[in-house]
Amino acid sequence: VTDLVAPMPLDVLGAMTQGMIGYMLQQSLTNELRARGIDRPVVSVVTQVEVNAADQAFARPTKPVGPFVSAEQARELEAGRGYVMKPDSGRGWRRVVPSPQPQRVVETPVIGNLLAAGAIVVAAGGGGIPVCCGDAGRLTGVEAVVDKDRSAAVLALAVNADLLLILTDVPNVKLFYGTPEERSIGEITVDQLEAYVRQQHFADGSMGPKVDASLTFVRQTGRSAVITSLSEAARAVAGQAGTRILP
Repeated sequence: VTDLVAPMPLDVLGAMTQGMIGYMLQQSLTNELRARGIDRPVVSVVTQVEVNAADQAFARPTKPVGPFVSAEQARELEAGRGYVMKPDSGRGWRRVVPSPQPQRVVETPVIGNLLAAGAIVVAAGGGGIPVCCGDAGRLTGVEAVVDKDRSAAVLALAVNADLLLILTDVPNVKLFYGTPEERSIGEITVDQLEAYVRQQHFADGSMGPKVDASLTFVRQTGRSAVITSLSEAARAVAGQAGTRILP
């Protein structure tokens, strides 16, 4: 296929994915709301997230993307396309790209206007399309993947959200994960949770960014954040489930 269609840069692929999944969420939510007699517009926004071109992440790519390949294919990709390839999960090699810190959501003013008009807004999908801001505010897409949880915190702060709710595939944050001492966290303060972060309870590739995003939001707003599973979302908002981080 690549001899017919040129490979797309990551920022373009991110925009394509945002549009595709945003459309599915927008339509599904609209249909469900109408089935319940609720007339509210649902809007998905193709969202750019500004990152700093000097972010050290660009010198140390860590985020795996794309398919698993053999060691031989990895060497070919490194030589032919300049990719950085690393072994991943014992299943082969994958390309790794930078994961810089999100600075701001470019479309925040528009998202704020949509929220004020009563819309349900789907935004910053996949962490947002990473862009750098140059002279005269000129935006340029970059080859990177922004962490979705950290972008969620940046957007929640920008729109003055009442609650940051991070949904994942487990109902609670765990201490001593994967060991006989494993236990779930219910309510916890930021100071207590930061102590566990320093003890390295939360892996960078899984729960770490979710905890980090929650701490950022709670510290800066004095409001709560909750980490839980999709199936527990309603109960978590009501304070009956999940890991709730308090000021």
